[in-house]
Amino acid sequence: MGDVVTVHEVSKHYRLGTLSVTALAGVSLRVAAGEFLAVAGPSGSGKTTLLNLIGFLDTPTAGEIAIDGEPVTRLSPGRRADLRARKLGFVFQTFNLIPVLTAGLKDARHTELPVSRDRVRALKERLGRA
Repeated sequence: MGDVVTVHEVSKHYRLGTLSVTALAGVSLRVAAGEFLAVAGPSGSGKTTLLNLIGFLDTPTAGEIAIDGEPVTRLSPGRRADLRARKLGFVFQTFNLIPVLTAGLKDARHTELPVSRDRVRALKERLGRA
């Protein structure tokens, strides 16, 4: 089995007014299939930036990221979303999204879809929010 994630010489810079802030500079890593990896470091060391880049939630300023050998840095947003849905998952440190969860569903045209009260009740029970 090969590498599931490859990060090669990745850098990320942000603009804050006239300042350029370096969040990552030349980071490289490889994660093999079946390998367990923890990213640790002090606040502000770039952990979240790195994970956002690997998960295609942001794009690097320089360098290349590949998932299962497929370079993903320059893919279209739609292709990144498809790849993220099929290949990646996130476990968030805190579950900030749950308290603001709404029961509304929308289709691809952002049209509100009807949701039965029974389905909403069942979902709330599963989430412990009943």
